[in-house]
Amino acid sequence: MDAITSIKENFGWSHGMVEGTIEGLTSEQLHWLPAGTAHSIASTYAHMILGEDMLLNGMIAGKPPLAATTWAGKTGVSEMPPQGSEEGPGDWAEWAKKVSVDLPALAEYAKAVYANTDAYLNSLKPEELDDQIDGFMGKTSRNMMLQITAGHGNNHIGEISAIKGIQGLKGYPF
Repeated sequence: MDAITSIKENFGWSHGMVEGTIEGLTSEQLHWLPAGTAHSIASTYAHMILGEDMLLNGMIAGKPPLAATTWAGKTGVSEMPPQGSEEGPGDWAEWAKKVSVDLPALAEYAKAVYANTDAYLNSLKPEELDDQIDGFMGKTSRNMMLQITAGHGNNHIGEISAIKGIQGLKGYPF
């Protein structure tokens, strides 16, 4: 199997797991805030989808994210997360405490983000995987940033499953 096909499979698995775990949640379950420092499912889901859009488009492809162009004001997120600077990424924890989502709208935006990811991967040439790009960790290969982005949803889906479990719900979709 070639590297691009492997990356496509990683994204496909992640997208399926994310959407399968979110499926069927009510707004109350989505916005329920657990004790401690954990975030709501709503803010975590929004973070994952916005993150893929921003990482793939902003860092990897070098173009504006969908949330700032064709999907501006239509993402289903009550407010955009803080923009990072050279000092750091901004206070996403504070944003997570107050953001709310319109799940049907966010799910439609997620479909657009996933389709955009697929289109980008379909246009990618194997030799481009070695290109060094500016990531949030400094210069890194395009391949590594794609792997990080593909794994991002998988990293957070465990959090969502745990929060669902605390609410007495089934976590993962399997």
